[in-house]
Amino acid sequence: MIRKANLYGNSNIGVAISTSDNVAIVPSNLSEAMENLIENTLGVSVIKTPISGSNLAGALTVGNSNGFLVSPFALESEIKAIKEMDIEVERIPDRFTAVGNIVLANDNGAIVNPLLSDESLEVIENVLDVEAQRGSIASFKITGSVAVATNKGVLAHPSASAEELKFIENVMKVPADIGTVNKGIRLVGACTIANSEGVIVGSDTTGPELARIEEALGFLEGYE
Repeated sequence: MIRKANLYGNSNIGVAISTSDNVAIVPSNLSEAMENLIENTLGVSVIKTPISGSNLAGALTVGNSNGFLVSPFALESEIKAIKEMDIEVERIPDRFTAVGNIVLANDNGAIVNPLLSDESLEVIENVLDVEAQRGSIASFKITGSVAVATNKGVLAHPSASAEELKFIENVMKVPADIGTVNKGIRLVGACTIANSEGVIVGSDTTGPELARIEEALGFLEGYE
């Protein structure tokens, strides 16, 4: 299922919301209507909590069915809110705070910013229970911003090369394709939330973009 929505009038919903196949981490002040949309479209439980005191959970966390990684500045109360859902959570031990922007992950693998330390790479692999590889997409190191991954497929920045798409497919173990959202926005990870059950993209996303998204992420039954 694919649906279109904005958050507080902003189409960059992937910056504010982080999701796995089990849960979505969302801003504390999320509206009931948006909460219901997320639950119904993605089939997840919603966790309302700031991360590092911010409502940008999509930028500051990343996770899969096995666990979540959060900003090194995430508060204990925020981590507790996630752990209450019986989810493993760890801070990333690095100078980078926007872990959601620099890690692309699904249940099969992770592609991470090449500048991340060996210690961070080990934590990512342990928490997500996947093999993590350093790499770039469309020559960008912000792999979580320029692509969105599920256990069905990956949608990547339209400038991703054939070699990069092959690399993505080898690591994530699902098909990968290129596309845009919101009338040509290339940072698809920043404007999309998705898992194996569904996809939510910004309201400005066009019909041709939706067709490419549903093909890339494996949702051929249509959109609303």
